Amino acid sequence: MSLRQFSQKLVLVAAGLLLALPMYAGEVPSPVVPKAKAKANEEFGCVEPVTEMRKNHMKFILHQRDDTMYKGIRTSKYALAECINCHVSPEQNGTYASYDEEEHFCNACHTYAAVNIDCFGCHRDTPEEASLGQASTDKSDPYHKDFAFNKNSSVPKKNVDALSSGGAE
Repeated sequence: MSLRQFSQKLVLVAAGLLLALPMYAGEVPSPVVPKAKAKANEEFGCVEPVTEMRKNHMKFILHQRDDTMYKGIRTSKYALAECINCHVSPEQNGTYASYDEEEHFCNACHTYAAVNIDCFGCHRDTPEEASLGQASTDKSDPYHKDFAFNKNSSVPKKNVDALSSGGAE
């Protein structure tokens, strides 16, 4: 074997070792996800198995949104408010983290995956029992009586009188 062939093999072996090194470096740290407060399903806790929810929760939420907004079908199985009620827990001082804070249930994975959360421009980011003083539920709008508005939302509330009378806003 010539010196040139030996050098080429040595380079290939070194490159192979360098490429394989990350596999032996250990696992990538996963985000810390708080445990849910309740079980929606006795078999696997959540409304779907954990691995299914981690992979497809956005599809479920978007499907729920489409059924509610476009078809008028309002159920709670994949409702965002139900997720928040179950998964967002109070801090030790009794307050709730906002969705843009590290401690919020949704933020842990979304920050890890570099995904922007846009749900909470309109929807409440705290459980219903925490809504007093933090976010308000719009009870005056008969079209969205169960829709929770975030107090910091930039989405304007509807003029209910104009809508019910058929007039323009």
